[in-house]
Amino acid sequence: MSSTSTLNQAVSTAPSGGRISFARLDGTEVIGLAELYERAGRLAVRLRDRGVGPGDRIGILGANSLEWVLLDLAALRLKAETSGFEPGKFDPADDLVGRYGLTLLFTDRPADGDRIVPMSEVRALSEQPGGAAAPAPVTWGPRDVTTIKFTSGSTGTPKGLGATAGSIDSSLAAVQGIFHHAPGDDLFVFLPLSLLQQRYWVYSALAHGHDVTISTYEAAFAALRRVKPTVVMGVPAFYETAKRQVEARVRRAGGAATTAEAARHLFGDRIRYLWTGSAAADAAMLRFFTEAGLPIYEGYGLNETCIVAKNHPGAVREGSVGRVLPGKQVLFDDDGVISVRSEHPVGYGYTYAKPGDSERVFDAQGTVRTGDLGYVDDDGFLFIRGRADDVIVLDNGKKVIVRPLEEHMRASPAIAECVLFCPTQTDLVAVVSPTALPADPDAIRAQLALTNTTFGRDEQISRVVVADEPFSIDNDLLTSQYKPKRPRILATYRISLHDSKAGIHAP
Repeated sequence: MSSTSTLNQAVSTAPSGGRISFARLDGTEVIGLAELYERAGRLAVRLRDRGVGPGDRIGILGANSLEWVLLDLAALRLKAETSGFEPGKFDPADDLVGRYGLTLLFTDRPADGDRIVPMSEVRALSEQPGGAAAPAPVTWGPRDVTTIKFTSGSTGTPKGLGATAGSIDSSLAAVQGIFHHAPGDDLFVFLPLSLLQQRYWVYSALAHGHDVTISTYEAAFAALRRVKPTVVMGVPAFYETAKRQVEARVRRAGGAATTAEAARHLFGDRIRYLWTGSAAADAAMLRFFTEAGLPIYEGYGLNETCIVAKNHPGAVREGSVGRVLPGKQVLFDDDGVISVRSEHPVGYGYTYAKPGDSERVFDAQGTVRTGDLGYVDDDGFLFIRGRADDVIVLDNGKKVIVRPLEEHMRASPAIAECVLFCPTQTDLVAVVSPTALPADPDAIRAQLALTNTTFGRDEQISRVVVADEPFSIDNDLLTSQYKPKRPRILATYRISLHDSKAGIHAP
């Protein structure tokens, strides 16, 4: 990894153009990337004055904001690590400073402590003129750890993984090679900045001169119409919500608006493409936006691997997650379980995890056993069949891969999410999250019948338990990347799952 790498360029060379915007419900703040770079340098000086240096670690626990970005960039300028803590999953009262070896913890939550600093002070620190000169340029080596990132976490305490500079740079180079982000582009980001991949696009902007807009999930749809980005970085659940909004607008227009017009009204008229990943995307949703003139490209990767595969212009195959990117190699064991070998691994084991967790996932060279089932077709496109852990074994020995069934159930406009369980090892029972309340039992029953007609004898769903309220991050049934938390859903609906009379029964 050379000093001209994307990451090193982002932290050592002042950009000549581009801007970063922070889009909230109450408005949008815009500053130039050159000013961002200068302010990050000033903040780095203030952090250095407070004892932060190479190899030290600062924590950031707060909502997406200018302050978050400034702290991340200032730490990179000092060759210090960051730990991005997701609000709601971590609490500053839980001794994060001691547990994660932090020199300082910055947070926008109420907290007291000698090494806890309110994020409200960051803006002023970055604006203070004068004082010592900005830090000299640093060079991140490929195996240097830039940040501790945490698993999205469906159970227990999230595992922490030290992410290498080489893995970040390799992913950014691969993405740039297929999507060619450039001045004139504006990449829209709304997932938490504690997720490292969301910060990739800030680094990309600094290196390649395009714009980037930071928002939040709550403000995303309102902000899109103001900002009019060229690229949206989203997850399937977001696009499913967007699809329903577009369809509703077309219905209200009574034929006066086409789907393409309604989609452009929602996303703006400058969209070049939509990015999705982190969870399985329904083929119907992908076709919907592509046919509306907003091409959407699904990819695949894990916290432990970065981006592994991606559909992209000129290389798209429906049902696949794209071709494997340069620097990645996909391997399969005898059961079809995927392992990923990287030229620049994210890491070689968890930094914070229970004993044995690292050995179950990583080998000594950083190859990652993903736990996903899949295959590569003759043209090199990767297909994901589901999670090995989510294969249900019936009492007759039949193995049922649940993902195709869950995806088929989600094709109903009445069903936002579907999770399958087998409480007695004899039949399948689904827990579905309705798209709205009250739920539409007739539509759910119709989809259940259609799914059972489509699949084989051993893949029949006997009944559906309808969730009392839609799955969400707030009720702890979705991760921060909007993936269902199976163990939590099982625990929440255990009584109904085991009650053979509960729910909507198959005809």
